[in-house]
Amino acid sequence: MPQVDFYILPSSEPRDRLEYACKLTAKAWREGMQVYLRCIDAAQCTELDQRLWRFRGESFVPHDLVEEAPDSPVVLGIGEPPQNREGLLINLAAGVPARVEGFARVAELVIEQASIRQTGRDNFRFYRERGYSLRDHRLTRC
Repeated sequence: MPQVDFYILPSSEPRDRLEYACKLTAKAWREGMQVYLRCIDAAQCTELDQRLWRFRGESFVPHDLVEEAPDSPVVLGIGEPPQNREGLLINLAAGVPARVEGFARVAELVIEQASIRQTGRDNFRFYRERGYSLRDHRLTRC
């Protein structure tokens, strides 16, 4: 059963959520974890792909779209994670994917936007009802 971390960002800007997703991805990749970034839609997937390329000038996070290279250390996709994923799931989409059990860790990123906060509450309730280990991180800056 994965450890589930909720990161509550002090922002209502979707770009801050994606920027924090890049930070978590870089850290997990440096620690040798596989990462699946579950996006809301193709537009978010494209934006996150571009952000990962220019995230930090001094570091490189190898990543691919799941359709192009599902075995890359870091993959971005829409919908259910690929079968061979473990490591970290960064869930930016609504709901909890069916294959959440295959991951060691799950990160839910919540910003001060009504729809995202509601999704965070719904996901928290889902995890709590099933007995997952939950942690809440209230960040003071993004």
